[in-house]
Amino acid sequence: MSNDIDDKPQPLIEHLIELRTRLIWSIGAFFVAFIICFAFAKHLFNYLVIPYKWAVIWAGLDVAKSELIYTAPQEFFFTQVKVAMFGAMVIAFPVIAAQVYKFVAPGLYKNERSAFLPFLVASPLLFLLGAALVYFFFTPMVMWFFLAMQQKPGEGEVAISLMPKVSEYLSLIMTLVFSFGLVFQLPVITSLLARVGFVTAEGLASKRKYAIVAAFVVAAVLTPPDPMSQIGLALPAILLYEISIYCARVIERNRQASSDAPASTDVAETGDA
Repeated sequence: MSNDIDDKPQPLIEHLIELRTRLIWSIGAFFVAFIICFAFAKHLFNYLVIPYKWAVIWAGLDVAKSELIYTAPQEFFFTQVKVAMFGAMVIAFPVIAAQVYKFVAPGLYKNERSAFLPFLVASPLLFLLGAALVYFFFTPMVMWFFLAMQQKPGEGEVAISLMPKVSEYLSLIMTLVFSFGLVFQLPVITSLLARVGFVTAEGLASKRKYAIVAAFVVAAVLTPPDPMSQIGLALPAILLYEISIYCARVIERNRQASSDAPASTDVAETGDA
């Protein structure tokens, strides 16, 4: 009975109505979160600028003189819209994920639903962990790297100062957050694939050298063209790959233990008879 499916046969129109309901709830949650975030867009952007201030301090510069600029009349407005959309996705994600799960869950076996729920919880937590790593460490480190390239005026030299635009700074930090957030989903994806039998721990371990090369290639594509952020993304990706191998081994060990338990029970019952 633990493997029963709760879903009952329904015509296609019923599934489409259910899908429409879930989409309305998801879009509504995103729209409400967007309105709230847009009302506080400047405050949210000021929080995103804090890592830049830390980098200015690390570079030994005066925080009071540091500034961000915009060169088009509409640039800061659309930057606030992007900040609001970014915040709305974060706030509305639990509602969207719940609606997706409610739409898919009736078609799953009960044991599949119980196995899927931990991954549904682990995925946003790992994404937030990657975003926190970007906010508290990698963004200040990357901005410090760029600030260190400034040039003071001197004999035969002109002053070269970094004056980042609001839109470009937001694009940088959003790119880093999404890159690290996606890379931190690696243990979840490989664990799901290992649970359904698509990958094995031995197979992942044998492809380790290719995974290391792929980590640096993906880091070069997803991050800005500086060695600090590329290495900073590639090293956690390699560490997460090793964690994925360990998770796959645990899943295989548990599957083997569960498959051996009924067999040993049957043997014991046969001996008693």
